[in-house]
Amino acid sequence: MTLSLQELSDRFEIQDLLVTYSDAIDRRDWDALDDVFTADAVIDYTATGGIRGTLDEIKAFLERGLGWFSSFQHLTGHAKVTLDGDRATGRAICHNPMTLPGADGAPHTLFIGLWYVDAYVRTADGWRIASRVEERSYVHHAPPGFPTD
Repeated sequence: MTLSLQELSDRFEIQDLLVTYSDAIDRRDWDALDDVFTADAVIDYTATGGIRGTLDEIKAFLERGLGWFSSFQHLTGHAKVTLDGDRATGRAICHNPMTLPGADGAPHTLFIGLWYVDAYVRTADGWRIASRVEERSYVHHAPPGFPTD
């Protein structure tokens, strides 16, 4: 399959959007998510114990929910992207180690594997995520009480 220069550019821009998302989350820069999602985006983190909500609701949730963790990384891997003019869909893999204090105070690291299932839209400011749904693959080394099903 031969891609046009526009299709190549679109794919690179969407890949960069995924990197920008991970960077914003890992730096706890919630306002940077304004450059990732559309203002009316619907984001669903329920598969990993989170909420489904608007961008503003998700930013508040992330600030509260990720405050328990001393560190985390979102490693976004390959992404299957299907372009359709000014819209696109995608499914990207994410490996997410997260560290929090254990019951004894020592660091406890758990690992979450998931996919981001996204709908993208080209805006005047570039590609943005219009909807995101997490699909969970696995949770490894979860502390007691952490949702694992």
